[in-house]
Amino acid sequence: MATNQEEVKLLGVVGSPFVCRVQIALKFKGVEYKFLEENLGNKSEQLLKYNPVHKKVPVLVHGEKPLAESLVIVEYIDETWNNNPILPSDPYQRALARFWSKFIDDKVVGAAWKSVFSVDKDEREKNVQEALEGLKFLEDEIKGKKFFGGEEIGLVDIGGVFIAFWIPIIQDIAGLQLFTSEKFPNLYKWSQDLMNHSVVKEVLPPRQPLFSFFKARYENLTASA
Repeated sequence: MATNQEEVKLLGVVGSPFVCRVQIALKFKGVEYKFLEENLGNKSEQLLKYNPVHKKVPVLVHGEKPLAESLVIVEYIDETWNNNPILPSDPYQRALARFWSKFIDDKVVGAAWKSVFSVDKDEREKNVQEALEGLKFLEDEIKGKKFFGGEEIGLVDIGGVFIAFWIPIIQDIAGLQLFTSEKFPNLYKWSQDLMNHSVVKEVLPPRQPLFSFFKARYENLTASA
């Protein structure tokens, strides 16, 4: 069994929202770790060894025991280091947090991404509508709260970092009005509070290099369409 004193390694790439989730959780808990930068165009032997199923980042290695999938890793971190809880202690509230964090991945992340990075115009429009529907549910859920976790960030907030930081970047590239303060005032305010949180602010990657990277990808996609 791994103890919380054993070495912690994180295999990841800078600019990944999923890696960022794990970095936020580790920073929030004050866990020291070694960041191992991966090149996804030429995957390392250690990535293939630690995550042979998906061959993706993030991978957390704690005492030589690997874990994949960002939300699974965040829950593991919360259970291993007891300070600064990420999930509520109440079973019902914990279940709700898991529901909404999975909802973000199932209904918002993929749809928002495809609304920009799909070649087919009809596919893009379909995904815009799906992303808007998902954001509307979250707009209603955050109403009257600072964070989904209450007064402090929790699992849903960490899962939602893609909405707060990555959606504004990709929508600017494509000229979309997907996530705005006019359409989603409560969620937009939450996104600003999240990005200004001391832990999150320290972990977020620089915006401009990420914008340039995605812009080049978008231009290559539209040029070949």
